[in-house]
Amino acid sequence: MENFIYKYYIEPIWSHSGYNVVNTITYALIAIAAVYGLHRVLKGRVKMDARFIGGVLAFVLLGSTMRVVTDAIDTGAFKPVTPFHAWVLQSHFWDYSYLTVTPGIYLLTAALLLLTLALLHRMGRVELLGHVGLALWLPHFLLLVPFMGYAIYAIPVLLLAAIPAYLAYRHFRDPVLSAIVAGQALDGAATFFVIDIFSKISGLAYFEQHVFSAGIGEITGTFFSFYLLKVAIAIAAAYVLQKEEMDSEDRNYIALILMIMGFAPGIRDMLRMMAGA
Repeated sequence: MENFIYKYYIEPIWSHSGYNVVNTITYALIAIAAVYGLHRVLKGRVKMDARFIGGVLAFVLLGSTMRVVTDAIDTGAFKPVTPFHAWVLQSHFWDYSYLTVTPGIYLLTAALLLLTLALLHRMGRVELLGHVGLALWLPHFLLLVPFMGYAIYAIPVLLLAAIPAYLAYRHFRDPVLSAIVAGQALDGAATFFVIDIFSKISGLAYFEQHVFSAGIGEITGTFFSFYLLKVAIAIAAAYVLQKEEMDSEDRNYIALILMIMGFAPGIRDMLRMMAGA
């Protein structure tokens, strides 16, 4: 059993080899259970409207950016250019470890989100959730700014994400549903551009760590197919949510989960590229 756990869960973290079928299925099952459990806890206590979605996405932005700080330290792109950067390196908190990589970074971000949400709920100021998330995110983003020598390459990624998101908004006339498309398109666009184009431009080696998307890229010979598939699935999901008769808060919660699945890896990949990490 110890060898099994090490081979499929621990060793991939330390070897940077990415995901395998076993840990992918395990993490997916844990995520499904967590999504269901959180919905049971939050429903009736927190209004799941557009403001709440925005607040949660601020913490998604935080988690992805924290992850890129770890990436930058791990690859050597992060330098002690200021006393604050030197302190970050000396603290070893953001080093490549169980806490700052998958699945630890998701657990850490979720813990920060739930703790903040609980405190704000007790204070009767849940509307400040997004403000707290952005306040925690900003220092991490500023840590990366000095290393963003490739920031210009974020433009084509954002355009590839914005175009289907805009078309989805024109069709659905619903910012929540169009945000599903935006998140999934960003993930697909970042994967395609970083691996197929940016790697050749920069000379930096990147590879897809997820089993499913890596398989698509390998079969088709390009990750543009992954981008198109992500957009198609997102549009189909948005269409189903629009047509399905369900409670608006249930719909928003499902939409939020789909957004997180897109925005979290998409933001991480884009920021990592910008920092050359």
